[in-house]
Amino acid sequence: MVLTIIGLAGENAMVVQLIGMFALFMTATAAFAGAPSEVVRQFYLQPGLELEQSARGHFIDPARKILNQNDLIRQDGEEGCLDPALPFNDTRYDHAEVTATLVIEELVSGRDATVLAKFMAEDREQVVQWQLKDIGGRWRISDIMSTSKDWALSRFQCE
Repeated sequence: MVLTIIGLAGENAMVVQLIGMFALFMTATAAFAGAPSEVVRQFYLQPGLELEQSARGHFIDPARKILNQNDLIRQDGEEGCLDPALPFNDTRYDHAEVTATLVIEELVSGRDATVLAKFMAEDREQVVQWQLKDIGGRWRISDIMSTSKDWALSRFQCE
């Protein structure tokens, strides 16, 4: 490729250089954003992470708004409005079983991604769907929902 670029003159060389710079930029952007599945995976490795302030940067509205409302309720000494096992489909789970059976699938479409986390808990397969958006080169979680139970983080009433 270097020999080809050196051998080109004028406009052709400039076009090849622009294409090369664009390809390099796109590769760097994709690498910076990381994989949506890797953002989700950390919530299965560290149960309760979604409720910690240190993880709030991984979220955008509507999920972030609900998490912040939950924090306000908890500051007043109450339990809060969220189940601490949302990533685990609101189950009584064994963490070792979840991590041993966890399968994460992702579908990326432009700046949107859907990640399915599948794992065993309570003697059956659980599936939790995560919605993410690429914001400024980082995948951020906009919602978490169950595919088998009737809940979505965005629908919680935390007031």
